[in-house]
This record gives sequence, C-alpha cells and structure tokens, in this order.
Amino acid sequence: MLSVPTLWTVFVANFLALGLIWAYVMRSYPAFAPARFWTGSAFTAAAGASLAMLRVVLTDQMLPLVFAGTALILAICLAAMGIRQFFHRPLSWRFTLLVTGLGFAGLSFFTFAYDSVPGRLTVFSIAEAIPLALNLKLLLTPQEGRVNPGARLAGIVAVFIIAIFSVRLFSGVTGFAGGFAYAQFSPVQSVLVLVLVFLSMALNFGFLLMAIDHLRNEVADLALLDDLTGVGNRRHLVQRLTEECARSQRSGQPFALLVIDLDGFKGINDTHGHAAGDACLQHFTLMTQTRLRPGDMLARSGGDEFCIVLPSATLHEGAMIARRVLEVCRADAEQCTAQDIPISVSIGVAQWTADMGAFPDRLIAAADHALYDAKKGGRNRFATYDPAPPLVPGFEAAVVPDMAARQRA
Repeated sequence: MLSVPTLWTVFVANFLALGLIWAYVMRSYPAFAPARFWTGSAFTAAAGASLAMLRVVLTDQMLPLVFAGTALILAICLAAMGIRQFFHRPLSWRFTLLVTGLGFAGLSFFTFAYDSVPGRLTVFSIAEAIPLALNLKLLLTPQEGRVNPGARLAGIVAVFIIAIFSVRLFSGVTGFAGGFAYAQFSPVQSVLVLVLVFLSMALNFGFLLMAIDHLRNEVADLALLDDLTGVGNRRHLVQRLTEECARSQRSGQPFALLVIDLDGFKGINDTHGHAAGDACLQHFTLMTQTRLRPGDMLARSGGDEFCIVLPSATLHEGAMIARRVLEVCRADAEQCTAQDIPISVSIGVAQWTADMGAFPDRLIAAADHALYDAKKGGRNRFATYDPAPPLVPGFEAAVVPDMAARQRA
C-alpha cells in the first residue's frame, strides 16, 4: 500500500544513498568540484524528506512542512549549481539564496498567514522547476561540438521532472484527481511521487555519467601531455601529425613541421644539474608559446627535443615561425646575468608534400635532416628542408634507351 509514511521513507532512503555515493566521489576526486554541490543536494533533500515525515507524525504542527519544502527547494538549487560548476559557468549563491528565501516566505505565508494548499503547491512547484529549467540548455546543448551522454540524460530527466511538477500543480489548483496535500495522497498522486523518486535517481545517474566522462577525459589528456612542460608529448605529437597528414592528403593543402633541439643541453645537466636542465626546458616552453599562432601545437618529443606543428602553413611560413623562436631565445640570452643559463636552439623546418602521404615519420625525417644542417652551421640557427627537384618529364625515358644502347655497344 502506498501510504504517506512509506512514500517519505522511500524518499529519505533514496537521497541518503545518493548522498553517500556522491560523498565517496567527492572524497576520491577532491578536484571534481561539482561533486560537492551534488553531495550537498542529496543530503539536503534527505533532510527535507525527513522533516516531511515528521509532519506526518506531528499532525497538528505545520512548521516541519514549511522547513521540508524549503529544504527540498535548496536541494534542487544546489543540484543546479553543480551543473553550472561542471560546465564552468559562473555560480550565484545570491540566486540560490533568493529562490530558497522566496520559497520559504511563500510557504510560510500560505501556511500561517493564509492557509492554502494550492498556494503552497504553486510556490513549491515554481521554486523547484526554475533552477532546472534555467540549466536545461547547458544539459541538452553539445559543448565544444561534443555531446555529453550523461548531460543529455540529465537534461531529458529534468524535462520529465518539470512536467511532473506541472501535473501536480494542475492537480492541486484544479482539484483534479483528488487535489493534493502533503499529508494525504490520492492514488494518482502517489504514483507521481514514486515517479519523482525514480526520476531523482535517474537525474543523479546522469550526473554520475557526467563525472565519469569528465574523469575519463582528464585521464586521456594526461596521457597526451608531458609531465614537465605541460605541452603535448610524443604520443600526442604523432596523433596530431597523423591527423594533419590525412587532412592534407585529402585537401592537398600543406602544413609545416619544426623540429627543435636545445644546443648543449647535456652540458647544462652535467654542469648545473638536472633541476636546472628541467627549468631550462620549462622556460623554453613558455618563451616559445608566446611566438606561436592560435592552433599551432608545441610538443616535447623527448629529452631536449621539441616539435611545432603548423597547420595550413607553407615552408616559408614555417621559416618565419622558426625565426621568431630564435629571436626570443637570443633576446632572452642577452638578458641573462650571474647564474642565469642562456638557451640556444637549432631548428629544422620541413613542409608536408604529396609524396609523404599519410606517413608522419617521413615528415619528421625531413625536418630532422634540416635540423642536422642547422647544427652544422653553429648555434641558434635554423635550416629548411628542400627536397631534390623532380625529374623533368621525359628525361628519365630518354636516359634509359641511351643506357641500353651503351650496354649493347
């Protein structure tokens, strides 16, 4: 039987379980800030449901009912703040306090000043629906061109929750299906409350999927970043070069690659220690990033070697970027005093060509060849890779018969 105490007991158990799950997530991943709001939301909702149960026991007291409704309004506001935190949107405690305060004032007015069940239901339903409605766009709209499955699920569930509140509001105002009272449920309304319990679990499941997706992306990012400098690592570099090669093969549009080697880096480590060497690598990374274009990629391919991927760039444009990097290194070296360690680099520049196809190792080999030429010329230099010009059409065909004629002679 769907009695009132049974329904509120289900509510309490449901939100306590969700609160414990989110508390575990919050403790295990302290950097995941949305978990704090979703933990607070679940426990606040459990407290609100407990107060509603107290109202069932104390039938002559209405104060627990007012506090129960206020707690549930605060819980939905905290859940909405977690959504905004997840999508890195500005948080407003003022809005949360305003909605909660107005909800408390409205419930108090329609309880003590003017006793009205439809009035209380109207205030509660609107206060519950507004925070979810204002964040529906965040949940249902792809972010950065990518759909988050958990957010999509949470958005769909939020639409159903708002619809349930609308149905309950209609029932309470019009008296349809027996009207509504917190302490007395009709069978239809009891089913709606059970549906709300299910939807609250589904909503939090959507939040959990959002958290899993976020953590998975963080792990993927860490697997593609260099621990010391924070730029892409060799795996990320090869992945990006493969993508650019495939794109250029389809479009015929070239791109450039710079291979950079810090001159005399072994001597820095041997003379000043590995900590100083690490500092040099980090400093070089910061200097170089100031000379790149939006969309360019700097990666540390290993040791003291870096690469820069320049999408949609020609060999000439690649040489211009190489010159910029050299200029900033020279200017920095001129300012070095006392214990400062000047940094000099050698750079090889190569451009993707059709004969390289979708094989990034061919482009890397070409840039390495140019790097070797730059090192032969001294420090703080760059060189470009110019492949041998193709044979003139018909030249090869003319040479072969001539060689055959010599063999016959």
